[in-house]
Amino acid sequence: MLSTIPFFGTALLVCVLFAALYTFSVSLVAGKNGQVGTLQAARLGAYGTIALIACAVLCLAYAFLTHDFRLRYVSHYSDRSMPIGYLLTALWGGQDGSLLWWLFLLSLYVGACVRWMGLRYRQLQPYVIATLMVVIGFFCVLMMFAANPFSKNLSGAPIDGEGLNPLLQNYWMIIHPPCLYTGFVGCTIPFAFGVAALVTGRLDQEWVVATRKWMLFAWLFLVVGNTLGMVWAYEELGWGGYWAWDPVENAAFMPLLCATAYVHSSMIQERRGMLKVWNVFLICLTFFMTIFGTFLTRSGAIASVHAFAQSSIGTYFVWFLLFVFVTTFSLILYRLPELRDASPTRRLRLAALASGWFVVLFTGAVLMLLRPMGMIGALNAVPSTVLIALDVFLVFGALLFAILFLYGFIAKDTTIASNRPLLRSAASREFTFILNNWGLLVLMVFVLVSTTFPMLTEALSNTKVSVGPPFYNAIFPPLALVVYALMGIGTLFGWTKTSESSLRRALIVPTVATIVTVALHFAIGTRFGYPPIVWSTALYENGFGTTLRFISANSPWISIALSAFNLTVIVQEFYWLLRARIKTGKASLYWVALVPIAFVAISVVTSRFVPGVAALASRVMQGVVVFVVLPAVLYWFAKLAPPARRRYGGYICHLGIVFAFVGFTGKAWSIDHELTLKPGQEIDFFVETSRVGLFKNDAYRGDNYRMTYKGVRRETDLNKMSIIADVTITRNGQHFADLTPGKNIYSKMPESPTTEVSIGRSPSADFYIALGNVNPETKVAAFQLHLNTLVDWIWGGVGVMIFGAIICLWPQFQKNESRAWAFARSAAAVGASVLITITLASAPSSAFAQATPSQHAGTVHIENATERALFSNLRCMCGGCARELLSSCACDQASEMRQTLREKLERGVAQRQIIDEYEGRFGVAALAIPPSSGAFRALYVVPLIVALSSATGLVFWLRRSRRASARVVHGDAKTSRETYDARIDEELRHLDE
Repeated sequence: MLSTIPFFGTALLVCVLFAALYTFSVSLVAGKNGQVGTLQAARLGAYGTIALIACAVLCLAYAFLTHDFRLRYVSHYSDRSMPIGYLLTALWGGQDGSLLWWLFLLSLYVGACVRWMGLRYRQLQPYVIATLMVVIGFFCVLMMFAANPFSKNLSGAPIDGEGLNPLLQNYWMIIHPPCLYTGFVGCTIPFAFGVAALVTGRLDQEWVVATRKWMLFAWLFLVVGNTLGMVWAYEELGWGGYWAWDPVENAAFMPLLCATAYVHSSMIQERRGMLKVWNVFLICLTFFMTIFGTFLTRSGAIASVHAFAQSSIGTYFVWFLLFVFVTTFSLILYRLPELRDASPTRRLRLAALASGWFVVLFTGAVLMLLRPMGMIGALNAVPSTVLIALDVFLVFGALLFAILFLYGFIAKDTTIASNRPLLRSAASREFTFILNNWGLLVLMVFVLVSTTFPMLTEALSNTKVSVGPPFYNAIFPPLALVVYALMGIGTLFGWTKTSESSLRRALIVPTVATIVTVALHFAIGTRFGYPPIVWSTALYENGFGTTLRFISANSPWISIALSAFNLTVIVQEFYWLLRARIKTGKASLYWVALVPIAFVAISVVTSRFVPGVAALASRVMQGVVVFVVLPAVLYWFAKLAPPARRRYGGYICHLGIVFAFVGFTGKAWSIDHELTLKPGQEIDFFVETSRVGLFKNDAYRGDNYRMTYKGVRRETDLNKMSIIADVTITRNGQHFADLTPGKNIYSKMPESPTTEVSIGRSPSADFYIALGNVNPETKVAAFQLHLNTLVDWIWGGVGVMIFGAIICLWPQFQKNESRAWAFARSAAAVGASVLITITLASAPSSAFAQATPSQHAGTVHIENATERALFSNLRCMCGGCARELLSSCACDQASEMRQTLREKLERGVAQRQIIDEYEGRFGVAALAIPPSSGAFRALYVVPLIVALSSATGLVFWLRRSRRASARVVHGDAKTSRETYDARIDEELRHLDE
């Protein structure tokens, strides 16, 4: 049997599909007849499906271990020189195997979910299992017909395999793909519960409570997966950054935004019974975006250095996405009366279905007919701006028609009595959470439109365009700052309604801290290298571009001000908790938390004045945190009631976001440069502009760096040859770091050398060096230098977020258990989650996607800021680099083009003229940012319209809710008084949360 692994593996996939179909059918029968025996048969069918998937994974792993190069997938992603660890985990290295790995992770989730449900959720459970089986069946069909990891090499088994792309043989790629997959796949369980709730009509808090920790777990791994991808890009690719707004990065980021919105809004339904429609929509949208992101990555529909090769797999994803959309949208419309707490009638359901699908179909027709190169030839002469405005007008007109006329006409003479809870005040935590959701979804829409814009323009008008990092960096930060502000403001409000006096009392300290921080930033920020205002090149040469440039220039001090505000709000919340615990005599250990705070303050304040104190304080702080603070904090939170534990665990996550935002803000103060040194040569940085003249902003650098290039050496092993440069860095006259940037040339792929960066880290800045070309005779070396400010705050912030998520995931003690056993059981449950991460981190891995051979295979030489600004706006058009920017593409054609453009700059040709000539030669696709003209304006107009229209809708919804609430209150004074007393009692009960 083992000699026929291709046939055996394919047969296993067929068996998995049939097992999933059997389990799906039995689950539907169990949901209909409600018998325990039938439900048990469905559960056993799920376990059997899981076992078959595990066999398929083991079969592919065995093929890698035995070098069975008859399998096309094995020969493409391994060779005989690879160690066993890489062979075992290379099964997710490419497209086919990663789909099987995805299916395997989903099977683990299914097994855990079925085991966890037991005999609970008897009405929901059959449809939860059925939904999960549909997803499993889709991936089986996908592998059987489009991406079979057990398919054979048509030309026979080669002697040796092709091996891995060297760029992907990195420590951080060991854990990045599994963590990201774990987050993606984890969103399937909450989605299955949402579908089950829609099918059964059990749309109260039951399904929301059931999915709470599943979504938190998935959210945690989405955060970890995205962060590890950033670390990999930062340490391996050698371009000095950690996020390039690549379409594949965006595909992983969008589900995180949706999941974050759901985590917040679900609390409103738990506590107040509100937002039922919105929560169901969010849970379906989150799952949809995980599949859509996978489609973007694997279909080849987008140009990306991380994307898989183009294949027919995209067609299957499109049909599955269409199936998910039609099914979930129809279910939501069908259950709309129940979701609005109204009496469900046949006419109401028909009205909801007719009006909802009318809007969808009409919008699709508008997009197809009213396009610049559309089906109506007469419209081709109409200006694109007019067409965009007409599209928007018609879509909103259809929406109003469906809501006001179609729905009302079908549902006329029907009494619509709704008992749903109402929003009583804008000064409430509910409304700030809704605003938070609005901001997160606006961010998601912006990223979605920008990512898919090239694909849409090519499909609708046969025009190729691209959207590069400058566009994202100009528009995304201001939007993110709005959400960042709402994060802190929302914490100050209470549930239902907040009195003016309590709000004023809560605002005093954060407001004062913010004002003081801003004043200090403007007074001394420039002296220490953190200027409050940093100007950059305008995105467009019009009013919109000028406005964005002004906002972007002021973003550093705004971000720091909001960080101070949010940090103070969080500290204030913990202070109030500490004060309450002191009154009850339960705060004896809380003072231990001040120890790491003191060490952080000492290291930050004295690191610039006392050499070496930062490193010493950091080591001491790490020991105190690991052996004293973390056990104490876990003990404190374990003693809190579950609602309070989730609340303060959320605050810890917010604290991590504050640290991460400080790190992101540091990008505004980073400096990049290239230089060439001879062995033994020294050079000073950031001392005086007139003396060194390397950086435009040297004058406000507070630290003095000296770089000494000692020489270059060569090392070899069985797989590669390494060229390593030895560099010593001093800061302010004291030794800072010994760095060894280098290049690896692999014997399997000598045409794709990899850049091995070296980083000197500190809380204030990373001194980041990448080695360029080295003259083999004179040993003269070219270096790329990046002084990346506050980057370590990002990684620290993510660590704090992980800790906060663990606090939120901590299980609840059972009353009938002893305290020791309850604590041990809870620690084991959370430890199992953490153990998954540790296990993944300790297992060697390989690839996440095929990278193009040109990617970072050489060195990009940029002489000054003018060249960097120009090259960052143009793309390489060689056809083999996934249209990378000229500022990062290292292929020969890109190098020749940079030299040509450099000569034009030297002759005095204006930068705008060079860009126009480049566009005239290669077309709009050669620009990193589509021009602000014609239909291309839809790139930023559509997200802006969505943001403004949704904000307007929120205002009308708030006014309507308040009027309805007022009618209820004034209509029955006794009921109003009883409701008010009940609310006061509720707030008093949760005062200690």
